[in-house]
Amino acid sequence: MYANLNYFASGSHNNNNEYNFLEESAKRKLVPTHIENLSPYKPGRPTKELCQELGVKSFINLASNENSLGAPKGVSRAINKAISGIHCYPDALALDLRLALAQKYLVKPQNITVGSGSESIISNIIRTFLHGNNEVLTSEGTFVGVYLLVKANGSRLVTVPLKNYCFDLEAIADSINKNTKIIYLCNPNNPTGQIIGKDEFEQFIKKVPPHVLVILDEAYYEFACDYSYFPDSLNYRYDNVLTLRTFSKAYGLAGLRLGYGLAHECLIDYIHRIKLPFEPNTLAQVAGLAALKDTAYIERTVQNNAQGKEFLIKHFDALGIEHVPSYANFIMINLETEQRVKLTYEGLLRQGVVIRPLTAFGLPTCMRVTIGLPRENEKFVKALKKLI
Repeated sequence: MYANLNYFASGSHNNNNEYNFLEESAKRKLVPTHIENLSPYKPGRPTKELCQELGVKSFINLASNENSLGAPKGVSRAINKAISGIHCYPDALALDLRLALAQKYLVKPQNITVGSGSESIISNIIRTFLHGNNEVLTSEGTFVGVYLLVKANGSRLVTVPLKNYCFDLEAIADSINKNTKIIYLCNPNNPTGQIIGKDEFEQFIKKVPPHVLVILDEAYYEFACDYSYFPDSLNYRYDNVLTLRTFSKAYGLAGLRLGYGLAHECLIDYIHRIKLPFEPNTLAQVAGLAALKDTAYIERTVQNNAQGKEFLIKHFDALGIEHVPSYANFIMINLETEQRVKLTYEGLLRQGVVIRPLTAFGLPTCMRVTIGLPRENEKFVKALKKLI
């Protein structure tokens, strides 16, 4: 029987309406050390909050790598049609979406898992395959969500430094040991925008033992796949490689949280044993189906990105700002000092522009700017010129 059943209802125990948490000794017993020491993921601040704080009428958000074109038109129609059924649980197998993805990539539905964004699938992979002294091996300066998910699992994370803002696959291969269970590669890499080339990947994968799983996070695949030297992981079909892709970036569905993974059906089967049974939700599933049909939208997205990238690079060069070649929908710039990053970030905020400082990624002198619509890119450059 629970003690103090009226704790929340009466509030009589605390005149300040504040929770009285456990004493330190009891807290240590309740919360595992790896959770107590964890720092939560810190997304960019909401633009509404920034408007109120700074007195700016509107902001353009070039901090989150979202698609400024908005969602494909067919998505809203599909959602409106499906919304009458949201009192029912989603299809737990997401069979229609998995069938559509299977047809797109010429695999079986059993080779596909879907989830609430790529992070959900990474979490499922970690929970499925990591145990005991297993370690995850990756790079510094990559997607911070992976660091958080590994540490939240209580597992050991091993990182090697970036090399020219890219994954150093030779150093990663040399760091594989008896405890290595998962290697995480982000290609193109977030936040640097660089890619691992075909030759480099093919040499690397030969050095990876078959019992070590390689997560290839290709969230920005649509922006890189046309380059002949980009190693599309689905062209290899290695039994120990899990490919991750998403609808959040090129497909413009970030707010619905929808991602998918492709791998050997044996690996997918194990992942599905621990996966939440009703994710992704109904509206995300029908939105994904609709988005897959709109190939013209993806073409517009890639074209807008290429033109915006060219525009920004031209102005970075004119301003003498170091930038890293990017194969994604963002560009990373190096401002040389943390102080300059701070002043630039704050100065842009006051002009209604938000971009991403990269201290959390281990790159404190760098910032990442999403490639937006032409008018957004122009506003950013105009604001940046005032500061520089």
